[in-house]
Amino acid sequence: MLKVYNSYSKKIEDFIPQRREEVRMYTCGPTVYRKAHIGNLRVYVFSDVVARTLRFFGYRVLNVMNITDIGHLAGDGDEGEDKVELAAKELGKSASELATFYTNHFLESLKELNVTLPYKITKATDYISEQIFLIRVLEDKGYTYKLDDGIYFNVSRFPKYFDYVNKSSNERSRIGENSDKLSPHDFALWKFSKGSRLQEYDSPWGVGFPGWHIECSAMALKELGDTLDIHIGGEDLKMTHHPNEIAQSECVTDQKFVKYWLHAAFLNFNSEKMSKSVGNVVLLEDIVAKGFSPLAVRYYFLNSNYRGSMNFTDEGLEASANSLKRIYDFVSSVKINDKKSFDRTFLEKFAEKLSDDFNTAGALAVFWEALSSNLDDETKLNTLLKMDEVLGLNLVTMVGYEIPKEVEELAKIRWQYKKEGIYDKADYLRREIEKLGFEVLDSKDSYTIKKIFH
Repeated sequence: MLKVYNSYSKKIEDFIPQRREEVRMYTCGPTVYRKAHIGNLRVYVFSDVVARTLRFFGYRVLNVMNITDIGHLAGDGDEGEDKVELAAKELGKSASELATFYTNHFLESLKELNVTLPYKITKATDYISEQIFLIRVLEDKGYTYKLDDGIYFNVSRFPKYFDYVNKSSNERSRIGENSDKLSPHDFALWKFSKGSRLQEYDSPWGVGFPGWHIECSAMALKELGDTLDIHIGGEDLKMTHHPNEIAQSECVTDQKFVKYWLHAAFLNFNSEKMSKSVGNVVLLEDIVAKGFSPLAVRYYFLNSNYRGSMNFTDEGLEASANSLKRIYDFVSSVKINDKKSFDRTFLEKFAEKLSDDFNTAGALAVFWEALSSNLDDETKLNTLLKMDEVLGLNLVTMVGYEIPKEVEELAKIRWQYKKEGIYDKADYLRREIEKLGFEVLDSKDSYTIKKIFH
């Protein structure tokens, strides 16, 4: 049975979804005001692994991920400027243009990491009416109050709130300070416009925009129902954003909002949390510019526990790239005739590791054990391809490649130049062959053409 660590119970629990063969899952997506760095992307690789694992175990997965394109104020609080609005003004663009650009960049990064997109991606600005509706329900039930700058949720009306944030009501909150609030933990559901904004909407309380937290409740409840099986996010959301989601959602529906909360840990760079505010971010495109495949980054993430902070280093990336190349070299050397010849023992060991709270590092160890085994090549390859349905290293695209005639002809001419001592032309053709995705390996009396895998 699949066992998962529930962040809020702080226990390993048996995974039992509400529906026998279906899992409803929500992932908190990015705020699209800058490019997502690899620390951000670690969360979405993990979310992909969870969805792939569930499918591997036979579940149908209905997964939703949001895009925050409004309402996320600076510092995750209720004060300051909207991050999307601020960036748009600085760049002289509309909020919509900016959000679209960074959303597309984010989705392209997911594609490069071979992340299977959720069945639905939702944007906060497409759910304004749903957010207003939830706030009105909360207002009718007596959970809100009005201040000069907006409509606030009164956490004192939801006693379980402090069980989720793991602090007392007397402790200070991450939410921005506002001396008019009844409690520093109260949070904005709707903010009134002050001056001109790029994005603002009419509401029963006046012109303004929704708070950051209400958007996820609106989208999750609309698309997945009152109770979700799994909710995923980065660990930075655990203390404020997710408790606020729980409070407002459960007060609207009178139902449990989420059964299992899963949080991925921070990615560190040079032993310090990778973040835009610190200025130590690494983008996926930076890694590609150094000659690495994005899938080397995915492999790097898989080789660690998602709940543990991970230190990103050039040496670790290099090791991941080398491991990936060894895998690709084997996969590309075998052609499949019988796609049913799996090794059940290795697959059972692989599933056992995944069942232990998505233990991808353990699953990778089983993968390498199978790769190093004395299974016949065809059975071995089929077994690895089955495992890759979860790992997502895109091995199926490497199977049984054919060398283009153009590459064969260039290699033949190059070999002739080399035998004649015309090394400048031989080197030129070698570079042309590499541009086509292949390399020529010379021996004493002949050469071999191989596909290049970064």
